[in-house]
Amino acid sequence: MAALEALNEAVLDCRRCPRLVEWREQVAREKRAAYRDWEYWGRPMQGFGDPAARVLILGLAPAAHGGNRTGRIFTGDRSGDFLFASLHRVGLANQAESIERGDGLALSGAYIVAAVRCAPPANLPTPEERANCSEWLEGEVALLPEVHVVVCLGGFAWESALRLRSALGGAPVPRPKPKFGHGVVADGDPWPLLGCFHPSQQNTFTGKLTPPMMDAVFEQARELAW
Repeated sequence: MAALEALNEAVLDCRRCPRLVEWREQVAREKRAAYRDWEYWGRPMQGFGDPAARVLILGLAPAAHGGNRTGRIFTGDRSGDFLFASLHRVGLANQAESIERGDGLALSGAYIVAAVRCAPPANLPTPEERANCSEWLEGEVALLPEVHVVVCLGGFAWESALRLRSALGGAPVPRPKPKFGHGVVADGDPWPLLGCFHPSQQNTFTGKLTPPMMDAVFEQARELAW
């Protein structure tokens, strides 16, 4: 627990990616009109959840006016609204809303982390930026010894998880690589990967991802983890 807290404090000082540092801080200064009274976070994103988690949820990166504003991953945007409502329905979160740090939200049996810790322009981090963040991801997940399954929110997270699995003692990334898909399981050590469409508005507004579909993935994760 202390080691995990220390790592999450250390990540706040990271300035490895000049483009991401410039963008996250620019967004925090200029703000969005609807949030002009907010004091934006504007720093790298820490992980959030239960240190004894058996389900790890891996996302892409914080949203410019979501996590980059509120200081908590998947908090303050529509993707987070959709995600935490599902986690609440399946019993992994104590409430359905994630508005800001200190709002009482707690996870039980689950932990959420981003592959890239800073909000990227257009939500598109570069391969180099992902590589720069891999040390943080590997270090954090190594401190979550009870994880039994990784839920990958989108293809980017799936690719990151394949690399993560190899870095933490699994076999090299197989060739051909397991293909991402909603509800797809890629077995392997030290834990299987479970694909889930990202809860972006592009997916949720078009019906590509529905609440029952996301709930089914987390129910599947619970079966794999317990």
